[in-house]
Amino acid sequence: MKWRVIDFTENDAFMNMAIDEAISESVAQGDAPTIRFYGWKPSAVSIGYFQGIVEEVDTEACRKLGVDIVRRRTGGGAVYHDNSGEITYSVIAKEDIFPKDILASYRVICGWIIDSLGKLGIRSEFKPINDIIALDGTILKKISGNAQTRRGGVLLQHGTILHTVDTKKMFSILKVPSEKMRDKMIKEAHERVTSVHRLSKASKDELYRALLAGFTTDKEIFFDSLTKNEIERAESLANERYKKKEWNWMR
Repeated sequence: MKWRVIDFTENDAFMNMAIDEAISESVAQGDAPTIRFYGWKPSAVSIGYFQGIVEEVDTEACRKLGVDIVRRRTGGGAVYHDNSGEITYSVIAKEDIFPKDILASYRVICGWIIDSLGKLGIRSEFKPINDIIALDGTILKKISGNAQTRRGGVLLQHGTILHTVDTKKMFSILKVPSEKMRDKMIKEAHERVTSVHRLSKASKDELYRALLAGFTTDKEIFFDSLTKNEIERAESLANERYKKKEWNWMR
């Protein structure tokens, strides 16, 4: 089995989610399983499928800062995606090539991230259900969050690897009950979250090269771009679903 690898690209939040869905449709029709790396331009907040924007996101702060808001097809919590601070990946493949057990499939794909971080000298481990934690001094802190969905026989897992983290900006965008609580949450996040640059001083490009190596070890791969059909389908999905208030504000 050969895996298609799509090199790092930047898109807005709506196209990023639409591209994942367009690829999922291609894979369902028999196209190659795909590993994709990408960034968010501009920065964005993605909320889990079952969440509500009003409860999770300060929409006025996002508007002032030029931060997009989009609903994912996957579950989980609201995530701030900083344009310069992270690399996001998607793994899209027929679900029968992964364990049926969801936790076991998380272990497999998150293992690729752990291997990648190891190439930068970062010790990390899988923390169920879907986080990766890394040793920061003597404390284990979150460095990656992941989410998964399975539809039509296709597994989609995507997640972020933090290169740097700006907790102050994060909590100016994600909704918190009060300024006092905001300060407390920023302090707690600093104590619970770490980043690749903090642990290894690796550049974002060095992180990307490590991820490429970790995700493709022992796989037959070929580098390719989105097909013309995938681009057209993604553009359609972005306009007809992911940019629509009916989708993003449905809960």
